[in-house]
Order: sequence, then C-alpha cells, then structure tokens
Amino acid sequence: MKPSNAVRNERSRRVSTTAPAAISAPPGLERGLAPRPSPAESLHVAGFGPGKVILLGEHGVVYGHAALAAPLSRGVRAFGTPSERTSIEIPSTLSGDQQDALERAFARAAKRCGYPPISVTLSSEVPVSVGLGSSAALAVAVAHVLLGAKGLTEPKPKQVEELALEMEREFHGTPSGVDHTTSARGELILFEKSRVRAVPSPKPLRVLIAVVGERRSTKATVAALRERQAKWKPRYARIFAEIGALSKEGAKAVAKADLEQLGDLMNMNQGLLSSLGLSSEPIEKMVYTLRGMGALGAKLTGAGGDGGAVVALFREPEPAAAKLLAQGVTCFASQLAGPRAL
Repeated sequence: MKPSNAVRNERSRRVSTTAPAAISAPPGLERGLAPRPSPAESLHVAGFGPGKVILLGEHGVVYGHAALAAPLSRGVRAFGTPSERTSIEIPSTLSGDQQDALERAFARAAKRCGYPPISVTLSSEVPVSVGLGSSAALAVAVAHVLLGAKGLTEPKPKQVEELALEMEREFHGTPSGVDHTTSARGELILFEKSRVRAVPSPKPLRVLIAVVGERRSTKATVAALRERQAKWKPRYARIFAEIGALSKEGAKAVAKADLEQLGDLMNMNQGLLSSLGLSSEPIEKMVYTLRGMGALGAKLTGAGGDGGAVVALFREPEPAAAKLLAQGVTCFASQLAGPRAL
C-alpha cells in the first residue's frame, strides 16, 4: 500500500485460502475445503478500521508500559461479496514481502473463522510503513468482514480484536497490541499490558499528521532496539519507565482539557525517543518545523527510525496543513477525540 490512495484493485492478484487438504471433507464437498454454506446464504458485508496515532508511549508499550493512542479519521475499508471460496484481492501496489505477509495473515484469520465463503477487496486512505497503523486498520476491517460472513453482523469489540491480533502477529511478530486495539475500539485509550481504559476529552483533540517518508519495517526497528536494551538493560529500563509515566500524565492532561501540558509531554517524549536512537534528521526537521508553525507539541509517531510520520498537536491544524501541502508535504489534519462541530 502506498500513501493516500494506498490500495488499488487494478492489476491486483486474488488468492484463495482453504482448509488443509488433510482435513476430510463430508460427502459432496471438494476435498481440502472446509464445510461451508452456499454463497447465496452469505450477505454482502463491509468493515472499516481506522488508522491510529500514538500521542505518547511508543516502544515503551512493547515493554509493558503505558501508551496514549487514538484512532484517525482515515482508515482501511474491506468489502466482502459471496463467493465459492474464501479469498482476498492482494493489491499490486504492495511490495512483494508485504503481499506475502498479507496472504499469510489472511489465511490465519480465515482459518480461525472456518473459511467463510467470501471474496474480500480493500480500499485505503492510510499511508503504509510510516507508523500510522495501516496493518492494524487493515486487520480490523478484514476481521469485520470475515466475522460478518460467518454470521456475526454485529461482532463484539473483543471478537474483532482477537481476530485482528491474529493477523497482526503475522505482520509484526510480537505486536504490543496497542495498534489493533485502538483501531477496533475507535476511541482515545490508555493502553498498558493489554489493560485498556477509555480517556475522555472535554475539548477537541486535533492534530496534524505529516509524513516524512517510508521507513524500514516495525519488526526490524523493534528488533534493533531490543538488542540495544538487552545489552544495557538498567539504563533502557529507566527510559521506558519514564515514557510510560509521560503517557499516564498525558491521559490526565487530556481529561483536564490541558492541551498545553499535553503538548509539553509530547515534546519530552520526542527527546526520550531520540535518546533511544529512534529519530532521524527528516523526523527532527519536521518536528521543529511544526513547532515553529505553532504546534503545542510535536513528535514522531509509531516505530520511528529513518522515516515515518510526525504528529503535532494544534488548536487549529488546518492553516499549518495548508502551508505544508503547498510545499509538497504529504499531511492531513485529524480530530482524535472530544466534541465535534455539527
């Protein structure tokens, strides 16, 4: 998936997934296919998974500390139509590795759902490989479709989260869980060791997201950091703990409508992430550009590394977004929480 119109269906390839051939099929069914109802019994279904932004706490959350995360207004949509087989159209705009990962992830989710007779296509507005939870949004959208095809037209959030996590494990190995949980719940949350608490926001919480370029995979960035922290555990443990403390302070600041304090916490979090070797020259340049444009706080969001995205807290992000767009920067404004204008 590429930024903006990330998922296209032109020249995409469709892959089917079935139960293993070793499974005995009932009489009348093709060997190797799990028992399933007629396609006529299935409904057209659709699902949406919003992208996510981590305001505070990335990387610390991998080690059990708190993170403050919110859903974006942009996301991934999945559409399901009745079919003889369980299949998904793999977008040609994905890299070869990404296509393979999606095929494997879909196979895992389809198996868990009993291979419902559904054909899935995708449409996305979330840039890929920049730290905005594109894989989690995709997993949540696909989970809604597979569960809907199975007959759960209004699945419980926990069911969606469990199925999406199955796909995220294929994408990232050992994900913290914050991405797909934020996408599935669709609200600002404080996430810590799989404990989730909704965070109320009496004021609109508005941000600008600026993309500074693709980066290496989250799995690679997390693995490299894990090697460093294993070598110098006490020092890294102190930094992770402080990142978690900032996240909890941030949740309190949001609840008190103290945007100035939240912005300061974001700036401090950026400094800690930089000390962990997770920032880069393009990220730092965008962080300081946004602060110079009036952001209350700005930091990298997601895994970081050599590229990714920067999130900046504004009272009114639209003027800054317009200036950056005029300069050719890929960016957009999003309200994460709080009351919305009618």
